[in-house]
Amino acid sequence: MISLTDVTMTYGDVTVLGPVTLDIPAGGVTALVGPNGAGKSTLLTIIGRLTTATRGRVTVAGNDVTVTPGREMAMIVSILRQENHYVTRLTVRELVGFGRFPHSRGRLTDLDLAAIDEAIAFLDLTDLSARYLDQLSGGQRQRAYAAMVLAQDTDYILLDEPLNNLDMKHAVAMMGQLRRAADELGKTIVVVVHDINFAAAYADRIVALSEGRVVHVGTPVELMTPSILEDVFGTPVEVHGGGAYPLAVYYR
Repeated sequence: MISLTDVTMTYGDVTVLGPVTLDIPAGGVTALVGPNGAGKSTLLTIIGRLTTATRGRVTVAGNDVTVTPGREMAMIVSILRQENHYVTRLTVRELVGFGRFPHSRGRLTDLDLAAIDEAIAFLDLTDLSARYLDQLSGGQRQRAYAAMVLAQDTDYILLDEPLNNLDMKHAVAMMGQLRRAADELGKTIVVVVHDINFAAAYADRIVALSEGRVVHVGTPVELMTPSILEDVFGTPVEVHGGGAYPLAVYYR
């Protein structure tokens, strides 16, 4: 479980997140949704220990993220940031290999090499594994970074807008692969997505944020109503279809 208690982030006199008290159960896919500036990425990076909250406590699988040693946390939780920059000329395989650093400390074993191969294959990058990152499209690079995170082989995986730069086909494939990672590998996936319909189709639960606060938490069926979505996103929304996959229409 990921547990947040009174988590607050401030910059000077401005509060950008919180206070947030929230439990995210282990297992499955949890989607963080909300308008720009709602605090989704800030919340995710605090959980992933890339940002330190001004106040509050965060634990992942019972481990306090502020005091647990870095290598130990890196064996528990991995994170894909929204913006990734590469400064050296790397192949896809070399990049994915970085995900094994907490395990190998730079000396790859046969087990590490097998994990790299599995992550590359899982994201359908085998044919591109020898390509340099600067020879890839933005969407292909995004998948390569996701493969690096999967290669880290943590029980908890955090992804900040992994659908950036992906076309329709590869966005569907990415969400399907994250769903498989939860279902087949037993991972706990927490993902920031902008499109509420992707959240509804692939997530087990949705956490909706607005103005730095958690305003709604529930299953896709519970949250996919016009009143809730209009409250969260501040724009008219129609919801069509019942059953497991309701569809939000908001572009008219």
